[in-house]
Amino acid sequence: MAKNTQTPTLKILPLGGLHEIGKNTCVFEYDDEILLLDAGLAFPTDDMHGVNVVLPDMTYLRENREKIKGMVVTHGHEDHIGGIAYHLKQFDIPIIYGPRLAMALLRDKLEEAGMLERTNLQTVSPREMVRLGKSFVVEFIRNTHSIADSYCLAIHTPLGVVMHSGDFKIDHTPIDGEFFDLQKVAEYGEKGVLCLLSDSTNAEVPGITPSEASVIPNLDRVFSQAEGRLMVTTFASSVHRVNIILSLAQKHQRKVAVVGRSMLNVIAHARKLGYIKCPDNLFVPLKAARNLPDQQQLILTTGSQGEPLAAMTRISKGEHPQIKIRQGDTVVFSANPIPGNTIAVVNTIDRLMMQGANVIYGKHQGIHVSGHASQEEHKMLLALTRPKFFVPVHGEHRMLVKHSQMAQAQGIPSENIVIVNNGDVIELTGDRIRVAGQVPSGIELVDQAGIVHESTMAERQQMAEDGLVTVAAALSKTGTLLAYPEVHCRGVVMTIQPKLLEELIVRTIENFLTERWSEFTHGSNGSTEVSWNALQKELESSLQRLIKRELQSSPMVLLMLQTDTPIELDQVPQSISVASSTPTPRKKVVLTKTPEPKVKAKPEKKVVTTAEPSGQPVSATKVYRRSRKRSTTSVSS
Repeated sequence: MAKNTQTPTLKILPLGGLHEIGKNTCVFEYDDEILLLDAGLAFPTDDMHGVNVVLPDMTYLRENREKIKGMVVTHGHEDHIGGIAYHLKQFDIPIIYGPRLAMALLRDKLEEAGMLERTNLQTVSPREMVRLGKSFVVEFIRNTHSIADSYCLAIHTPLGVVMHSGDFKIDHTPIDGEFFDLQKVAEYGEKGVLCLLSDSTNAEVPGITPSEASVIPNLDRVFSQAEGRLMVTTFASSVHRVNIILSLAQKHQRKVAVVGRSMLNVIAHARKLGYIKCPDNLFVPLKAARNLPDQQQLILTTGSQGEPLAAMTRISKGEHPQIKIRQGDTVVFSANPIPGNTIAVVNTIDRLMMQGANVIYGKHQGIHVSGHASQEEHKMLLALTRPKFFVPVHGEHRMLVKHSQMAQAQGIPSENIVIVNNGDVIELTGDRIRVAGQVPSGIELVDQAGIVHESTMAERQQMAEDGLVTVAAALSKTGTLLAYPEVHCRGVVMTIQPKLLEELIVRTIENFLTERWSEFTHGSNGSTEVSWNALQKELESSLQRLIKRELQSSPMVLLMLQTDTPIELDQVPQSISVASSTPTPRKKVVLTKTPEPKVKAKPEKKVVTTAEPSGQPVSATKVYRRSRKRSTTSVSS
């Protein structure tokens, strides 16, 4: 018998974080074992109506859930741990290892989602090694980043060591005194690193990223010059920055009122773990702060990225119930906009200025530094690790290209470097690296109700662009109109008179019933039955074509029908959901094309069939208003 001479391979599958900023998620697979590295999220763009978070497509992990041995986490930022609670609803992760702060933040997320029992959270210390399955042993190596407790990972596999940089910069004067463990990194370089996967976020930026400590004198100057109230916004997870702000508040004898749930959570955990050290009496409730002189107040808040529901955004719009901007306030943005947020941030700044605030922002102020390495730090990591193969990760395409060029300049052959997309399968052997295929990638959109399907997003986009037309019509069992149909338009640009459009719609319904009613009726046991689902779809399509032709646009069309013929529930097809709000004999049947009852931005297409106990039809107006009351959608013109 011929022996199996197949060369063993390690597969690396990045599911997120490539050609983008956010949702960093990576899979390592050897034989029948899978190790997960981080599971982050991203935030929606302006055209993702009603979406709260964006996740990577996890189809591959759902299909291979039995192979998952555990997860390792590099640090506690949302783009690295924010997706874990969502994923645990779809597949189990037996154990998750990570830094103390990241695990504390993750525990809160899992408790809130009711997912804490689905996994086992374990904290690690610098240079600690953990085993996951038979194929993977991981050592955690301290690095420096904008959040405390951040690590590089040395992943020992049967083929050799794969190093993952995590998010990093090389800060020689870290705020917490925890230095990048370059000695351990160099030791791995001496022994031999098979492959390096490295953060590319600032690969376009020349030089060295300044130390976090460099913002202290600049923030100190701003604090000393502020004569009235002082408001500061930054990333809640930037523990080092928050620590600096609190220390300066003590120095300038200001009491701190913290606004924003995420800011409160991070400060609480960071104080408990010793990353933030300050007395309890530094903090005061927001209501108590209002009783202090302006020059003794500091309001520390979320909203540095112009997030719609964040405290600083609401303050700028005059919508915060307790904080109103007044002349003499100083507002400090100790953060730069991340890609995609610039417009939201500058709009927030404009609104604050128009209300009389002195807003301090921008790179020239020196009140923010990045948490990611610049080019000289990338070169240093490449020089220390001396990897045989290299994969740039965590960045947009131009960043990945620039990083690969630096690696070639450091002596790594171009054939040993791959620039990949989300979902690409990197196949690694002892002497070769290549892209060997692709698994499902893409994104999954989540709102408050759950996963938002592609068809639902298309409908939301359609309504956002062209508006909504609703038509309510009452039909007899013989296919004639019982009342004049009601037509309502919301958010629709009218190119003809509304009355004319209404007449055209009514005429279309009448012609449809006259010419095609027989297509949707059939006899059974001496009685006539109507295929309401098919009737609704066809009539709605006819109305859509009419409206598109007359208005030269494509608004969402919602057709609601009512009949005087009672329908027995056992005659309703499986695709029809039944709704009943009262214990009376009245029965309502709702035909739903996409059954997502909590969708916020788009009403569903429905047929409503209602009969009173007396057999007399309810008026079309009555059913229409009742249907609108049940809807969760509010569309204004």
